[in-house]
Amino acid sequence: MATKKILKYLKGTTEVGLWYPSEVSLNLVSYSDSNFACCKLDRKSASETFHLLGSSLTAWQSKKQVCVALSTAEAEYIAVGSYCAQSL
Repeated sequence: MATKKILKYLKGTTEVGLWYPSEVSLNLVSYSDSNFACCKLDRKSASETFHLLGSSLTAWQSKKQVCVALSTAEAEYIAVGSYCAQSL
């Protein structure tokens, strides 16, 4: 059922896409950040990443980390791992 909905959506949006002006360089720029212990209930941190190709946003992710980080450095380290996986 879900597959049919996805295919129907893709069929109806064939003219939609990313537009890259010819004068803009296509440099990939990526950012990553984490919020240490942002959840008050379980003290888990959150990781945020996004990627720009030229001036267009191509990927964005905000996700609660799976494990509890004991320091801000550890939260950043976990966020960078997620960032690298998404970049690849």
